[in-house]
Amino acid sequence: MPTQPARSDGKGDRPAATTYRESTILSVSQWTRWGRYGFAGAIAVLAAGLTALDVGLVQALERQVQSFYFELRGPVPPPDDVVILAIDEASLSQGEFYNSDPKRYAHLEVLQSWPWPRTAYAIAIEKILDAGGQAVALDILFSSPSSYGAEDDQRFAEALTNHASQVVLAAQYTQTDSAQGMVTQLTMPLPALRSPQSVLGSINFYLEPNGQIHRFGEQFLTELIRNSPPAQQTAYRQLGSTLPTLAEATVQASQRSYLSSHGDTLFFYGPAQTFTHIPFWYVLDPDTWDTYLQGGNYFNDKIVIVGSTAAIHQDFYPTPFSESWFYRQAMPGVEIHANAIAALVEGRTLRSAIPQAPLRGIVVLLGIVGAGFLVIQRRQPLSGWGVAMGLAIAWWITGYMVFVHGQVIVPTAVPVGAIALIGFGQLLSGTAQEQLRKQQLRNTLKQYSASPIVQEIISQQDDFQDLLRERERELAGKVLGSRYQIVNVLGSGGFSETYTARDMQRPGNPICVVKQLQVKTDNPKTIRLARRLFGTEAETLEKLGHHDQIPQLMAFFEEAGDFYLIQEFIAGRSLAEEFRQRHSFPECYVVDMINDLLRILDYVHQQDVIHRDLKPSNIIRRQSDQRLVLIDFGVAKKISTQLAESSSDTKFTVAVGTPGYMPGEQSAGRPHFNSDIYALGVIAIEALTGQNPRMLHHDSKTGTILWKHRVPGLTPALATIVDRMVHHDFTQRYKTAQQVQAAIAPMISDMSDVILGESEDDDHLSFPPHSSKRSLHPSQLQTVIADYSQDNLLAFDSEGTTIFPDQTVTLEDGSEEPVPLDKGVTDHVVTEPLTGPYASTEPSAPYLNQTVDQQDTQVDDEDLHL
Repeated sequence: MPTQPARSDGKGDRPAATTYRESTILSVSQWTRWGRYGFAGAIAVLAAGLTALDVGLVQALERQVQSFYFELRGPVPPPDDVVILAIDEASLSQGEFYNSDPKRYAHLEVLQSWPWPRTAYAIAIEKILDAGGQAVALDILFSSPSSYGAEDDQRFAEALTNHASQVVLAAQYTQTDSAQGMVTQLTMPLPALRSPQSVLGSINFYLEPNGQIHRFGEQFLTELIRNSPPAQQTAYRQLGSTLPTLAEATVQASQRSYLSSHGDTLFFYGPAQTFTHIPFWYVLDPDTWDTYLQGGNYFNDKIVIVGSTAAIHQDFYPTPFSESWFYRQAMPGVEIHANAIAALVEGRTLRSAIPQAPLRGIVVLLGIVGAGFLVIQRRQPLSGWGVAMGLAIAWWITGYMVFVHGQVIVPTAVPVGAIALIGFGQLLSGTAQEQLRKQQLRNTLKQYSASPIVQEIISQQDDFQDLLRERERELAGKVLGSRYQIVNVLGSGGFSETYTARDMQRPGNPICVVKQLQVKTDNPKTIRLARRLFGTEAETLEKLGHHDQIPQLMAFFEEAGDFYLIQEFIAGRSLAEEFRQRHSFPECYVVDMINDLLRILDYVHQQDVIHRDLKPSNIIRRQSDQRLVLIDFGVAKKISTQLAESSSDTKFTVAVGTPGYMPGEQSAGRPHFNSDIYALGVIAIEALTGQNPRMLHHDSKTGTILWKHRVPGLTPALATIVDRMVHHDFTQRYKTAQQVQAAIAPMISDMSDVILGESEDDDHLSFPPHSSKRSLHPSQLQTVIADYSQDNLLAFDSEGTTIFPDQTVTLEDGSEEPVPLDKGVTDHVVTEPLTGPYASTEPSAPYLNQTVDQQDTQVDDEDLHL
């Protein structure tokens, strides 16, 4: 008799750990999803704000991107009419030649020692301009008297006066310390060197936040005015209106035109040495002047910038194409001026696409928000990261194309970085969420690790390979109800988990089966309802267990909020396993299977019980006698369904059953007794066709299952019976199991005649097309014997050998005895062919093989079923 429910805590309430964990994972998942939007929005607002404020960090990043664009583009040929007259190491060393032979190298006397006399510059200016040069710019500051005396300054002043409009002198803004702090002053050339016609230009460049020179010289004064006190800003503006940059002054001196409203960013042609460098001493040496410089014709219509490129003078500055991985050498100041002059001459200046910083901020905001939306829409973290990287690269390439080919600067570094950051955020948050989901899945798989589907999942995932062992280790040795010690896990599903256990209070500790019903709720009302339903269902199982082909209920109890059923252990193999081992079965097998199960269903229905989940995996062929045993009456599913339907949150009817095996009325939540008959008919079709029910098609007009074309030579009577069993309209179906038994009884009688009939020769027996001699599987043989021994058609000798009572043989002593089926043969094999519904179609097999292999008597874990 079943034991009374046992409560472990006085109330039987289920601990909240599982529900709390699930709700925590759900809330974290929701937080992660909304957090992505919040993170992307914060990044967009931050990037747009920094861009709108034009902070130094943004400027530094953007300028660094522009430097990379320049280097990615590579050097381009500069104009031929802009050259550098370089004060280089070679020119500085010419004094050694003069000292070695003053008479021979008298023309190098002015280069004898540094600093050179200003007479040297006077000679160079006169020779270049007299040869047809357009302008000479001196990147040298002459703010103090010459160390060679007044005559030297006078000589230089004469040359400047003679070519005042074509020579540009350098002026420089310098900062000095004072009691009031840093003071910026303008350093001009000596008054003695200037005349009303003299052309002056500032040589200052502004160092950007990234430490490089990017913009024209006038931006130095612009930044100076912006960062100066209001009282000084007016003075600087007036000064800037009268003093152009060296580049602008040089272009004006060459009498060339340029756009005064040009872009503010320099177009760099390439690294140092991109422009042509002429050593200064070439102009003074007669030989090089006549040969290399073609008697001065080389300078015809050219602009010449004079300045130092010697390392000793340290006139080098960081620019694009300098101090980078690809270009280590810094750029001389004179070459920066050459780039500025050439850019003005050719009109190759760079301008910002959006000069106003606030407007740039708005554009950046819209771009990042749009990109972030596309990124977050991707469900897979890696996919979202890929989209982000794609958008960032696309923006980067677009910025490069308009920079190089359109000479337009668009915000790039900040939006690209923001989009990439959103992508990484998506990847990290998605990965974290995926880990949470994986942990949730891991916990679920671990809980139901014995389920065949779960085992299939685990077998394909390396990360989950240890779950089975973990779950078994957790449960192994656990004692339930102070009596049942778990041995291993048989199976699990969404509602329950099944174990084998030893009954520690019975002699020999026999094996039994434990089914755990899991009620996943903390609601006391639901738990009370579950307890009531559990007791009712246990009473039903107790009544059903009185049938020999239904497992007996041994006990039921409640422990730690879970409900447990203890049932008889059945050793055997399910029909699902039999179906997997063979594609299809003969009619005799199917008829016997239907007949055997109908007897069970008839008893079940007489107890006012509907199985609801009749399918091959819930039917066990008992190993001891090969009889079919009906298991798993869906108690767990039924209780869980009733609990769900009792919830106020449930708005739909929940169906219990397996798709493919349950009819329409059962799917709608309104099963009838003949719903089980429908499932049995589907099982019969599966056995005959070898097709999973889900693979079968239905007539679109009548709803009839289309299956008979898959069974050649099908007996019409059996087809008619099965068709009515699986009729889609339950009112047209057999009402009871007894009606099906009555319909199938003639077929059973015919089979007995075929099996037990005598024939003089093989011609009396017919074989279906495409078949050879037929044999009977041992399990089928034993079933036939069990069926027909009731009518005394068969008998057994003391050793269990099957014999025909009406067949005898005369012995040597004249007596007669029944002929065993195995007389004269080996291993109980009949020597006459067998036909009829119980024959199988294996070629060359024995006709009636009664031998049972020793392996078939062994019980593996996979053969244990409830």
